[in-house]
Amino acid sequence: MIRKKFKDIEISMLGMGNMRLPLHDHDDASTIDKEKSQEIIDYAMAHGINYYDTAYVYHSGKSESFLGEALSKYPRESFYVATKFLIGANPDYKAVFEEQLQRLNMDYIDFYLLHAVGDRSYEEYLNCGCIDYFLEQKAAGRIKYLGFSAHAKPETLEKLASHHDWDFAQIQLNYYDWEFSAAKEEYEILTAKNIPVIVMEPVRGGRLATLTEDASAHLKSVCPDRSIPSWAFRWLMGLDNVQVVLSGMSNMEQMMDNVQTFSELAPLSNEENDALKKALELFYHELVVPCTACRYCVDDCPMRIDIPLVMEIYNRFRTNGDGALHRIEKIESGRKPMDCIGCGACAEHCPQNIDIPGIMEKITERLS
Repeated sequence: MIRKKFKDIEISMLGMGNMRLPLHDHDDASTIDKEKSQEIIDYAMAHGINYYDTAYVYHSGKSESFLGEALSKYPRESFYVATKFLIGANPDYKAVFEEQLQRLNMDYIDFYLLHAVGDRSYEEYLNCGCIDYFLEQKAAGRIKYLGFSAHAKPETLEKLASHHDWDFAQIQLNYYDWEFSAAKEEYEILTAKNIPVIVMEPVRGGRLATLTEDASAHLKSVCPDRSIPSWAFRWLMGLDNVQVVLSGMSNMEQMMDNVQTFSELAPLSNEENDALKKALELFYHELVVPCTACRYCVDDCPMRIDIPLVMEIYNRFRTNGDGALHRIEKIESGRKPMDCIGCGACAEHCPQNIDIPGIMEKITERLS
């Protein structure tokens, strides 16, 4: 297992996220399958993983308690636990911190984070007094290292990173967001301030674990014996300021594959980077409809649907998952995708030859 020096300790480059543990009931996040989850953690410990990430709200509040129980069989100095304070879940940061220590059954927390700081919550975190309190807990030895996780625009991240000398920061970082989102700029902001990066969503919630058929086939033609997820992890190995890569491993197969990937520091070669760029191009063009928002399709739509807006939402759904579809609710009634009558007038005017009625039907089926 790759270990990287952090301050005066060494931590495994592969960290285990405890947000997607095996469940008894897949519709109820609180029903953690403790037996299967314990097996995964035991394998992780046996193979050198010593960084375990959880949060107050994960698994409907059950993740911290499970993790504390699962790790209780091991010496406290043999692992590091990260957990988080989410102001939207409970703004009473003092009570939350005490409850977390109880849930984990620990006297201190190694890595403590402000959770999911965003453009809207940024000032709330800064003005509520929690940072001063957590710094006091750090001085008292109840927090070893203080950081934050952020889902914010680069300008907000810049302000947050400049607030004081943070020990670390956690951001969404993967080769897709490096190319098509602000991940590169976010990484560079933190690196310029000498803030070590903890990576979340390295395979974008699993989306980069399978890719599309042509993109996957291209990568397999270059390295037949490597799994598709391993490309995402090895790409991250090429970023020197990446300290830990979190993976929410929900079964033993994922754990074993990731442990194998992180058994040696093997960043992508120049040839492999070129192959990944080609695969990403294939993936993107297979995944996303090439709507240019020319609006030629709109005038003849009898239902007056804002087709370019729906195409944008669809593309976000394809790359980000079902959560992106919530924007459909904000569209005026009578002009939603489910109001499409399938007349095909839009498709006749589309320069990109997009099957617009077919996409409207797919969205309707997804939401039904």
